[in-house]
Amino acid sequence: MLKFMRYLIRWCLNSDMSKKVVIIGSATLQEKIQSWKFWWEEKGCEVIDYPRPIPADNFLKFYPEVHQNFYSNLMKADIIFVMNENKNGVTGYIGAESFAEMAFGVAQNLVHDKSIEILLLQMPEEKVQSYSEVDLWLELGWIKLFSD
Repeated sequence: MLKFMRYLIRWCLNSDMSKKVVIIGSATLQEKIQSWKFWWEEKGCEVIDYPRPIPADNFLKFYPEVHQNFYSNLMKADIIFVMNENKNGVTGYIGAESFAEMAFGVAQNLVHDKSIEILLLQMPEEKVQSYSEVDLWLELGWIKLFSD
């Protein structure tokens, strides 16, 4: 993990301008999200979006706009940080929503010639539904994983 942090620090600090970061991951992990948001900002990056909980009583009302804004920010990002922390006893948890957002970033790079760096916090365990795709995308270099 320390090597991962050093890599990200060098990457952000070697930039001529502030990198725009979007954090993707489970909105239920707000403490982790805030910790990572702080970490990126301390490194001189601008966190332009991250998962936020939507109140259950207004979920259907606000979800479409929140979703549209989040995807718009994914297109503006220099870095998509896949915060696949451990969740529910699963190492490197990636839910359907996070996988869709990661796939959207990959598609932006492939179809629209963007150069969004997609960084995966950790390799998910094999029982994660998108494990095979993540493994393939790593092999193809479409996403990056820093490993010790």
